[in-house]
Amino acid sequence: MTTVLKLGGSVITEKGDPETVDAEALEAAADVVAGHGDLVLVHGGGSFGHPAAERHGVSVTTGTTDSAAVRDIHGAMARLNEHVVGALADAGAPAVPVHPLSLASRDSEGELTLPTNAVSGLLDQGFLPVLHGDSVVHADAGVTVLSGDELVVSLAEGLDAERAGLCSTVPGVLDSSGEVVPEIRAFEDVAGVLGGSDATDVTGGMAGKVRALLELDAPATVFGPEALAGFLAGERVGTRIGHI
Repeated sequence: MTTVLKLGGSVITEKGDPETVDAEALEAAADVVAGHGDLVLVHGGGSFGHPAAERHGVSVTTGTTDSAAVRDIHGAMARLNEHVVGALADAGAPAVPVHPLSLASRDSEGELTLPTNAVSGLLDQGFLPVLHGDSVVHADAGVTVLSGDELVVSLAEGLDAERAGLCSTVPGVLDSSGEVVPEIRAFEDVAGVLGGSDATDVTGGMAGKVRALLELDAPATVFGPEALAGFLAGERVGTRIGHI
């Protein structure tokens, strides 16, 4: 059964330093991921996509009709995607890029449509599809941001994935004491302790991740890089969200 995995942008980039990859962290993650099949990978924007979107005032809800802005945001993400696919290829994974700008769309109410036939076809042929947060056409709003978290939800639903995982810089969703919350069944359970990220993030920080994952029918997990191998091996790690 298919697993949808997201590598957070803060995990694989130096988020405070524009367009800088954390080469050591990316290589380590790629080495772990490379040994697993039937996997779809999504990566976040980190220091590439988020600063570009902020420059143009574009977010998940605020769009632009400036084609130069769209090229700038998508170009930043495509450059990061090239780094990620390259690291995976160097680790021996059959990674190929899939750019959501060319696939996805939002209607005027903001509902996302993401056809998954290309992704499932790549899986069937033994490839590792690698998608990323991107810009997306949005009816009556130009182009808005499509977060990696939203992609995980849409892909997991469209591919009937067995599970989804978000690898973040923290070991899970943390409570007010800094301890990992083992499971979350409703957003209200943790609303008081969730906030935005420490660096530029136009997609909602941890609160956005939890809200997105609660929409899934399949079990979802938030965990840190040190638990990546355990998650892929089927171990119980981090914070389990939604379908417990």
